[in-house]
Amino acid sequence: MLNVFTLVNGRLVQQEIASAGALAGLQPVWVDLEAPTPEEKGWLRGRFGVTLPDDIIDDDLEESARFYEEDNGELHIRSDFLIDDDQTPRNVRVAFILYQQVLFSVHTEDLPVFRLLRLRARRIPALIEDAKDVLLKLYDADAEYSADALEGIYDHLEKVSAGVLKQDVDDRAAGAALTAIARQEDLNGRIRRNVMDTRRAVSFMMRSRMLNAEQFEEARQILRDIDSLDSHTAFLFDKINFLLDATVGFVNINQNKIIKIFSVASVGLLPPTLIASIYGMNFKAMPEIDWALGYPFALLLMVASVAAPFIYFRRKGWLR
Repeated sequence: MLNVFTLVNGRLVQQEIASAGALAGLQPVWVDLEAPTPEEKGWLRGRFGVTLPDDIIDDDLEESARFYEEDNGELHIRSDFLIDDDQTPRNVRVAFILYQQVLFSVHTEDLPVFRLLRLRARRIPALIEDAKDVLLKLYDADAEYSADALEGIYDHLEKVSAGVLKQDVDDRAAGAALTAIARQEDLNGRIRRNVMDTRRAVSFMMRSRMLNAEQFEEARQILRDIDSLDSHTAFLFDKINFLLDATVGFVNINQNKIIKIFSVASVGLLPPTLIASIYGMNFKAMPEIDWALGYPFALLLMVASVAAPFIYFRRKGWLR
């Protein structure tokens, strides 16, 4: 899908392009390609002279090749953007090319940050002035989206805390809590990776001296916002580890209760087993033959030997 954005009265206007002829009379500031076809890449090459290689959004791209400038003036930036999906949160690679005052972006799926910027740019006049503003506003929206995702983690962990720390935790509840904790830990790690990548991209833009004074100050503000998120991700990692340890502790307690039942039963049945084994030996004078009350006495002794340990365990509180 090929979308072209032009500035009209200070607002972004989106146009979906279906043919090469539709590009002829446009002067865009942003050209967005979602899973582009070879035909759409050819349209851009013919209209703007920019070539999009097949591996432009390859995840195996070396880190050193994520920020560079071509001899013809093309500025290449590779960045990861977060998708906080309820099922599978993930980071999606986006390739940016800044060439002749036009920003080209290539990605495989629609991103919430891009939708947010399109909505704001249509409603707020003078938000975007050129292609560099588009790139900065995307990174600004990305930092804000990461902050919203962190707030969601706080809310989910509060629910897990209420379930783990304020009621009895059985194995089923512990399993559900561990699943929720693992998902939030994965999302928190992806957010941390996302803000780290955004910090690197914004720092590269500042070092490359491509920004004017106003844009440079905006980039510094984005970095300050990102720095404020680091303390939140670190706190959430600590909270996740605490809840994980607490949940595993409750699982261990439940398992220890089961083991205690078997331990008490084995200790309680050991004395009658010993008595039965003694009575079963081949003595010269066997109690059941020489003494009429031999068997009743043996049974009574076995019952008493079982009762005595359980009475002792109960007084110690080990049966609670």
